[in-house]
Amino acid sequence: MIELLDTTSAAIASEFVRARRNAGSPAMGMIMTLIIVADEASSEEAMRVGRSAAREHPARILGLMLNSPRGQSRVDARVGIGSGITGERALIELTGEVVKHPESVVLPLLLPDSPVVIWWAGNAPANPTADPLGALATRRITDAASMRTAKGRAMLNQCSSYAPGNTDLAWTRITGWRALLAAALDQHPGKVLSATVVAERVSPSADLLSAWLADRLRVDVSRRNSDGPGITDVVLNTQHGDISLVRYDGKLATLSSPGQPDRPVALKRRGLDELLSEELRRLDPDDVYAATARRMVKLAEDGKLKTSKRASGGKATRRSKKSAQAHDATAESAKETAKATAGQTAGEGA
Repeated sequence: MIELLDTTSAAIASEFVRARRNAGSPAMGMIMTLIIVADEASSEEAMRVGRSAAREHPARILGLMLNSPRGQSRVDARVGIGSGITGERALIELTGEVVKHPESVVLPLLLPDSPVVIWWAGNAPANPTADPLGALATRRITDAASMRTAKGRAMLNQCSSYAPGNTDLAWTRITGWRALLAAALDQHPGKVLSATVVAERVSPSADLLSAWLADRLRVDVSRRNSDGPGITDVVLNTQHGDISLVRYDGKLATLSSPGQPDRPVALKRRGLDELLSEELRRLDPDDVYAATARRMVKLAEDGKLKTSKRASGGKATRRSKKSAQAHDATAESAKETAKATAGQTAGEGA
């Protein structure tokens, strides 16, 4: 990494060209520009996540650290290429008046005729589309779960200000849950009467999953609390019996459905690098997320977006006593299986 002190966008761009020539690869071979906005504490981890995603999606990674807007304007940067990944990267630190206009530093560094993606690794603006940096991007990624406080409110704000190209990593985290539940309903196409989602008290992903179920199934969804980690139970009450998907260790889940033996399924909580890589695979608007965001806003307006009291033992209370006992035994078996297979499963869901 080459360190440039009190520099300019032109000098950073020139360093990119010089580094490529010195490496013997003047051609760029990059498919997008990835802007990462992070604070000083999280910048190194955010850049690591960006570099990991760049292995699958070669990109020019522009990390932005926005310091105090007071004092004289100053731009410092660390620029580099290679290190086992395709693409270029620069960690740019802004101080002073220029902090109020970060787009002026980023705009000259965008790759021509290619998509621009921005990821706020920490606190994100309530309306990413109206943000000066967000206006440069075709895809805007936030993460309500990374907010220091009011995560639920932050998720609702993102849904309220949704525009094509917006998404949140809370939505990406439930990809595996949505896929397994959809597959279970394909095998048991009976009418769903109601649904229950059990998760940690503060869980933007659980709120989105509840809104998705309400929007797709047109049923009332009960949201209950557990000790986690993350989402622990989803129960769909159907005409033929309950379909349940439970995960208590964050790694292995158990899928139960009427007339079928319980099945262990991989449903690991994924890291940020896997989540970001998934989001970079599609750069078009996500219509399902858009519909879910609208439903979540409507539920909030109707006063239905509230978590109830803690579910007994973290289980959904709609099940009968007999069903709950069988479910507990299955969950215990799943936990034992997870311990025996810890560290051996890969490619698991969120």
